[in-house]
Amino acid sequence: MRTLKTREAAAMLSVSPNTLRAWERRFNYPRPQRTPGQHRVYVHAEVAALRDALQAGLSISSAVSRAREALSGDTSVLVGALSSYELDRADAAMEAAIALRSVERGVEEVLLPSLEEIAARWGTDSASWALSARWADGWLRWAHKLAPAPTRPMTIVIGDATADPLEPEAIAVRAFELFCVRSGARVLTLPVRRLVDVGEVVTAFGPQAIVLAGEGVGDTEVARWAYQVRLAVGPMPVMLYRRATDGDGVRSTSALPDAPYDAHRQALSAAEPAPERRTAAGGRFTRETARSLA
Repeated sequence: MRTLKTREAAAMLSVSPNTLRAWERRFNYPRPQRTPGQHRVYVHAEVAALRDALQAGLSISSAVSRAREALSGDTSVLVGALSSYELDRADAAMEAAIALRSVERGVEEVLLPSLEEIAARWGTDSASWALSARWADGWLRWAHKLAPAPTRPMTIVIGDATADPLEPEAIAVRAFELFCVRSGARVLTLPVRRLVDVGEVVTAFGPQAIVLAGEGVGDTEVARWAYQVRLAVGPMPVMLYRRATDGDGVRSTSALPDAPYDAHRQALSAAEPAPERRTAAGGRFTRETARSLA
């Protein structure tokens, strides 16, 4: 996916960087991404679509609307492919979508809205939904396998409390998992119904945070699983994703946003090593740092 720096995007639109940022604040478009160094970069296709609309003589508000419409056609294509049971065409639609966007935005702006449309048309108890959900689950797992190796000094354990891998909630959990992995974290996902030796498995990964995801398993089972994990690895942040905060029987929890992208950003922030445990050079917790804190 081609991206542009702020000055490059501004030059392409024949405006100043300040004007570009003002449009971003007012219209949330074009919406920048962040590099590992936290610098803004813009998706070329979004900037090009806005440029073409402005060159047609439209006002900025109308140009933003047209640019969004030009890029939203991918959702209609994916819905059409899934509705016609053409899975190869669905693969091609997602390939086209992420050619214009990041994987994360492709999932949130195309894949998940398309599934919502399928669910609204036929219901989640239909064979059409099952086919679409199975395809989406497979696509997300494929993207997971293609993600780069972990680069952050953190591991997040996800306690999967969804009832069915084909329910909408489970697809959102897979998206959340994918975004965490693509952000450089190591992720271990375990079903909360598997309690035997869970402490031993989790200890081997040394997690910095726990996320309890989904509402398909009762509070008692979830609390028992979380207790075993924390007994093995000690106190750490426990967050809830797509799960009600009341009555879960687990202390010190915080609810993550429903949107997978926002949820993964908040989870990564909670799992970051404490500032006093980072070195000035690289922000990593080393043996030397440990000795200095002892």
